[in-house]
Amino acid sequence: MKTYTYRKEYLEKLLSYQDKDLIKVVSGLRRSGKSTLLELFREEIVKKGVKKGQIQFINFELPENYLDKTWDEIYFNIKKKLKPDSPNYVFLDEVQNIPLFEKLVDGLFATENVDVYITGSNAFLLSSELATLLSGRYIEISILPFSFKEYLSAREIETENKYLNFEAFFFDYINETSLPKGVSLRAGGYDKIYDYLEAIYQSIIEKDITQRYEIRDKRSFSNIVKFVASNIGNILSPSNISTTLSQDGQSIHHSTVEKYLQYLVACFVFYKVNRFDLKGKKQLVTQEKYYLVDPGLLNLLVGKERTTDRGHILENVVYLELIRRGYKIWTGTARNTEIDFVCKTPLGEIEYYQIAWQLTSESTIEREFSALEKITDNYPKYLLTTDSFKQDRSGIKHLNVFEWLLT
Repeated sequence: MKTYTYRKEYLEKLLSYQDKDLIKVVSGLRRSGKSTLLELFREEIVKKGVKKGQIQFINFELPENYLDKTWDEIYFNIKKKLKPDSPNYVFLDEVQNIPLFEKLVDGLFATENVDVYITGSNAFLLSSELATLLSGRYIEISILPFSFKEYLSAREIETENKYLNFEAFFFDYINETSLPKGVSLRAGGYDKIYDYLEAIYQSIIEKDITQRYEIRDKRSFSNIVKFVASNIGNILSPSNISTTLSQDGQSIHHSTVEKYLQYLVACFVFYKVNRFDLKGKKQLVTQEKYYLVDPGLLNLLVGKERTTDRGHILENVVYLELIRRGYKIWTGTARNTEIDFVCKTPLGEIEYYQIAWQLTSESTIEREFSALEKITDNYPKYLLTTDSFKQDRSGIKHLNVFEWLLT
């Protein structure tokens, strides 16, 4: 199985920017498919007539490509191989491994007939310094692991078949992994997937975080990761995390917790969602929610017993899907009311989403619908659950979440 076969939307977006006067930045978690996306892109432009001599690809995960080399040495080595009077395509994979990489990128971008593509596993790739340097001159494509639809396609499961038990496949999806390579390992059994996830996680923690940011108290850092993973979908703050851990005999200052959370978000392990005041119509700056990039990582961080919290795991999956669809997302709050997601669509329209596993009782039905009913504007409101029988109410659309994920 070629895992990148299923990244059609990302490929089409990247192809739409070919030869445009912009640096193409592909960001995302390690092993989420950035390199294979660029591989497929190179295959596509060769099919369209670009000669292989016009393409340079350098993988900066390989030490021989960056050890004892300065950015300017790499820059001039690339320039020597450029084809004059022809378009040239330069791909720099995991470019953040190069000290002063922004000078390398800027120099290539300024060179005539050079189309630059870079990937990185750290959001600080577009930190304020680089963003200022490249202001208005780059487009970012943030890549996520497989969606539920892509996961089923990778397993060659017909998503149009309405008679399939998608709930069973959904449990496979959240219990195994959404990382492309991990899905291809499932024939070898769950142990193979678990070992793969463990290796990926250790690589992220060691290379991208503890080494890069010189974290010495690895035990405290690990405890914070596990705590946040255990509380996906719950409102958190550095202060309440610090307080909770101190009650368990772990003394970690809230400013340290805040830094650790920034590192985890920067490396795409967690995604942070700010609160939105529904009454005052403004973003709040305290108490956020966090969601994990791959639900399968919960097995590693929390253990399989976390599957009892199906509602928050489903909420996590829906959040990632909204991100894939280009939505900007907040969690909504007002007096005695909380909305899971307040969204702005790519067209700038507002939508509200409430997530629940099942409407198993009258009290559950009342709680989930009434939260949306308290919002008095006329923007679309959706309740997503796993129920087969759907019941709209007060203009609120009740949708089966599996059908929604597969649209």
